[in-house]
Amino acid sequence: MIYAVWIPLLVPFVVVPAARRLADALAPARAVRLLAATGAGLALCTVLALALLVVPGAGRLPAIADAGELVHPLGVVAPATAVPLAATALVLLLGCAAALTRTVRGHWSQLHRPARPDRGDGSELAVLRDSHPDAYALPGRPGSPGRIVVTTGMLHALAPAERDALLAHERAHLAGHHHLYLGAAELFARCHPALRALRAPMGYALERCADEAAVRAVGDRRVVARAIGRAALAARSAAEPPAPRPAVALAAAAGPVPRRVAVLLGRAAVRPRIGRAAAATLLACAVISGAAALDASYDLHSSIEIAQGEHP
Repeated sequence: MIYAVWIPLLVPFVVVPAARRLADALAPARAVRLLAATGAGLALCTVLALALLVVPGAGRLPAIADAGELVHPLGVVAPATAVPLAATALVLLLGCAAALTRTVRGHWSQLHRPARPDRGDGSELAVLRDSHPDAYALPGRPGSPGRIVVTTGMLHALAPAERDALLAHERAHLAGHHHLYLGAAELFARCHPALRALRAPMGYALERCADEAAVRAVGDRRVVARAIGRAALAARSAAEPPAPRPAVALAAAAGPVPRRVAVLLGRAAVRPRIGRAAAATLLACAVISGAAALDASYDLHSSIEIAQGEHP
């Protein structure tokens, strides 16, 4: 166990370069699903590995040993390091639990109390009288469809066809429940520091999903590219600072806009081999991490049986 249990804690560092490659070289919908599945698996294995490190040291405490009916101390970790290692792992687990709780409460609070006023007649679109160009998809409470929030400044900055493309982009965010994927990426990052690197590729892949949905809606890639580019330029060149935007909101002008525009215009090189290699790396990392966690769990279980005197 002492060797296998460290693998889930080290494997996430290998994911970082592969995740960055994946978002560029794989279809955006597939990239989102693979990043979400890999992040969930690695985060779960990380938590399990920390829990496994707590057990040997905790088993040396008299109260825990009596409760577990341990005749002998657990031998999977050296006695001199068992208790300090368990204490460190326990602190990390408690910190992880606290961070996860804060993140979930924060997102839940924002979904129930949007930072921007809810204006409009109850329709999908809410137009705010604000000279600063801005547009974003604001998820609704569970069971509600959400709203597309756009300012008058953004409407004035775009041509009619570009407005349609922008609204189609934001509509795709709401229809795909993309805020859930971003929220999940935030939770993964609270479980392991290396998994923070999944947030940027995830956000980029989600924006690319919405870009392609807008292309299907308006039927012109150049119009979508112009809409995204002009929206980003208008938002960044505005004299007034933007109003606070909820963290759960997704905006078309966010993220690496030049990369997205290049893909829409066909100016970015597509490298399917790199995409397949990155996908294989992520899957291999998830499998290796899961197998190591299971192996460490089996070793710990065997050690507990020996400590209970069930095996010689």
